[in-house]
Amino acid sequence: MIPRVLEPEAMDTAEDAAEYDAMDHSGVNVRFVADFLASHGPCRGGTILDVGTGTARIPLELCRVDPNAMVRAVDLAEHMLALGRKNVQEAGLTDRIRLEKVDAKGFPYPDRSFEAVISNSIVHHIPEPAAALAEMVRLVAPGGTLFCRDLARPESSEHLEQLVTMYAGRESASARDLLAASLHAALTLNEVRAIVSAMGFSADDVALTSDRHWTWISRFIE
Repeated sequence: MIPRVLEPEAMDTAEDAAEYDAMDHSGVNVRFVADFLASHGPCRGGTILDVGTGTARIPLELCRVDPNAMVRAVDLAEHMLALGRKNVQEAGLTDRIRLEKVDAKGFPYPDRSFEAVISNSIVHHIPEPAAALAEMVRLVAPGGTLFCRDLARPESSEHLEQLVTMYAGRESASARDLLAASLHAALTLNEVRAIVSAMGFSADDVALTSDRHWTWISRFIE
């Protein structure tokens, strides 16, 4: 197993944000939203918290698919949020998507504040992700859903290079480097399961859901 190599916690330059937003994440985002709604069911009028929203592409997709979705989208990178606000405004969804600069390791929101908490590809940015995952758990309202997905660190450098070629082979060199760095920084399935088990959840709630992603899904009893 290759070791975990951390990358910067926040991609916070205008160039980083623009290049990230220009990458084709549409297939990943569509699947994320479809899988979340399959687990949670239709949105019920409460607020969905999107942790590590980047440029807000997942909230935009969620609001496109579900007319009842209301999203508070948070990120630590101001340039990502600036571009996200532009994307939301251009989509005409400023009344349904609110963006805020917040550190996922310590949210300023009361317990059980959100109908659901969702997160895509934030965990690999956090050096010690257990605290951020515990914060997500704290914020899910009774009857709600925690839906967290991220990259899974490959077992070998050869496998990592295969994934980069498969999913970023047509992107720029810097985009390929970004994916490689993210895969190096990701947790393995067993590392995530250990964190989840330590918080009192079943390790079986975490599963590999693609050749490069794990997903943690938990429903909170009313």
